[in-house]
Amino acid sequence: MLRAILAATLCLLVGGCTTISYYAQSVEGHLRLMARTRAIPDVVNHADTDPALRKQLERVSAIREFASRQLDLPDNQNYRSYADLGRPYVVWNVYAAPEFSLELQQWCMLFVGCVNYRGYFDQNDAAHYAGELIAAGTETHVSGVPAYTTLGYFNDPVLNTFLRYGDQEVARIVFHELAHQIVYVNGDTAFNESFAVSVEIEGVRRWLTETATPERLREFEKRQERKEQFHQLVAQTRDQLRTLYASSLAPDAMRAAKTEVIAQMKQSYADLKASWGGYAGYDPWFSQPMNNATLGSISLYTKWVPAFQALLEQEGGDLPRFYLRVAALADLSKEERVIALDMLQSSRLASAE
Repeated sequence: MLRAILAATLCLLVGGCTTISYYAQSVEGHLRLMARTRAIPDVVNHADTDPALRKQLERVSAIREFASRQLDLPDNQNYRSYADLGRPYVVWNVYAAPEFSLELQQWCMLFVGCVNYRGYFDQNDAAHYAGELIAAGTETHVSGVPAYTTLGYFNDPVLNTFLRYGDQEVARIVFHELAHQIVYVNGDTAFNESFAVSVEIEGVRRWLTETATPERLREFEKRQERKEQFHQLVAQTRDQLRTLYASSLAPDAMRAAKTEVIAQMKQSYADLKASWGGYAGYDPWFSQPMNNATLGSISLYTKWVPAFQALLEQEGGDLPRFYLRVAALADLSKEERVIALDMLQSSRLASAE
């Protein structure tokens, strides 16, 4: 019975759940994670704990307190325990899209509705499923994920998979995943992820302002500026492809034009990289096979971020009021929500010009 309940609930995390084997890997993967989880105070106080890990977890605890105290994020047992999974990622997400469409494939699940990815606890399983999609003529992208949220159904632990990135990344992930517990709309991945990204950006900025040196804050803002320029490049490329796919070109001609658009994007990245003084942080992403699924995996998380930032500005930076406004958007129909977000997005982009 417990396994059946877990199987249903764990469809929150990973897409589809259309086969028994998929249920099984979801349940087994999460049960193994839970079995490795220990309360952070127990790990910190254990005599055999590596001193470096002890210090990391002490800083994580401070970040967790900041999340609830200063960002009004849920004050619960999430991220108050720790698990070392012995691997670099907790799950691997599979994204998929047709050759001449930017629409990512959706997989529908219990509780959360439809999402634009399907996750696996085993990298080989993700690669196998992606291979099946490729054989059917679909473009795919497989990406390792350092964290996921169960939306409060379980007490999500801090994981070695994101602890290894350092304090700032830990703060980003904790703020992001806790934001999902405030507002989450079934079947609207772009809304959910863009909201969480907007919270993580503002949260890290406030955390650094309170705890770090001015130099670290300036480094964050510079990194954020590069990230926004990267996202703009991806969005511009998708706009070009959207226009191309709406044309009446024959498949061979459209395929050649698509290759040219992607080549232009890579050249634009080279120019952008030069303007950054050679900063190469996005080289790994550009070294991957580039297709509609790869591009879509980025846009899912950034599509509405400017809209949410505009909304936060309207509320004078007051996070509780901001959360209420976001909840009101969540109550709208998807069509009404898109219209409202478009208006916010336009105002934000206009003010930035």
